[in-house]
Amino acid sequence: MRLVRKDLEKDNAGQVTLIPEEPEDMWHTYNLLQVGDSLRASTIRKVQTESATGSVGSNRVRTTLTLCVEAIDFDSQACQLRVKGTNIQENEYVKMGAYHTIELEPNRQFTLAKKQWDSVVLERIEQACDPAWSADVAAVVMQEGLAHVCLVTPSMTLTRAKVEVNIPRKRKGNCSQHDRALERFYEQVVQAIQRHINFEVVKCVLVASPGFVREQFCDYMFQQAVKTDNKLLLENRSKFLQVHSSSGHKYALKEALCDPAVTSRLSDTKAAGEVKALDDFYKMLQHEPDRAFYGLKHVEKANEAMAIDTLLISDELFRHQDVATRTRYVKLVDSVRENMGTVRIFSSLHVSGEQLGQLTGVAAILRFPVAELSDQEDESSSEED
Repeated sequence: MRLVRKDLEKDNAGQVTLIPEEPEDMWHTYNLLQVGDSLRASTIRKVQTESATGSVGSNRVRTTLTLCVEAIDFDSQACQLRVKGTNIQENEYVKMGAYHTIELEPNRQFTLAKKQWDSVVLERIEQACDPAWSADVAAVVMQEGLAHVCLVTPSMTLTRAKVEVNIPRKRKGNCSQHDRALERFYEQVVQAIQRHINFEVVKCVLVASPGFVREQFCDYMFQQAVKTDNKLLLENRSKFLQVHSSSGHKYALKEALCDPAVTSRLSDTKAAGEVKALDDFYKMLQHEPDRAFYGLKHVEKANEAMAIDTLLISDELFRHQDVATRTRYVKLVDSVRENMGTVRIFSSLHVSGEQLGQLTGVAAILRFPVAELSDQEDESSSEED
């Protein structure tokens, strides 16, 4: 993402002009947009024209519109963003108040104006414009006959390819059908890796599977690379890291990212930090439940006691339509930071973010136990009885 201009007033009202440069920037843009904002961008509009003879025709014209945002639709797989709203600035082709949908796409400049730019939104702009934040981890999660090739970016886990091949069982005295199908499966996975992984950007490729599937696959891949003199794979051999996972499904990626060998290798990536924070939370919940809270009310109470060491919060909560609810989450984030706590904003498109979403989207690891809350709960439940 490239920041072209930023004009903010003292009361944090104002506008920013940005150019999304990569598909992932569309995800950041989706998180910046809110209903009620005003969006200015170039778009194509179908316009009816009447000739001197009275015949009516229509043609498409490119024009720049300013919309008051009413609906936002994001397609995470195609990274496409459609913004619907009413025109709020006079235009020769579009009447005031007329509805229009702007399709935002990479390399098309837009200007976004808000009545209030809060700390979470401003931080997202900083992150999006930082070149260090890029898709530097890839993963192949596999089992016999099933593989997912994923890119793990700072904001999303993107499934780039799914490979499924029916593999017959081994039969006594005849394994040829099984072996041929397995070879065909491995070949398709190798092709998916070469097609979807950019080795100039990716620092590490995780190959995760149950049993010995990952070892057999890697042996096959590099033997074929030697035979065919595939320089791309041979030069990047050191980037492949084999780890255990329980299956070849996408959700098993979390287990692979939790592996200590992976964590040390990916210590500087946001995705690994999120996974570790969530893992620490679950361990705390198991061993010291008085120091692991989830749910907005409980976390707010812990924050009042200045007890929060790490706040885990899903970016989905900042897209809440109700301004008061959204402000409540922003205040919580600001307050935890003021009290020298760490805040980790999870992406709802990451496997770790999906798991946090199942815990209401907000959780906290505390510096010290806050037993009063559980006591209050006991008292209220006994009163109800």
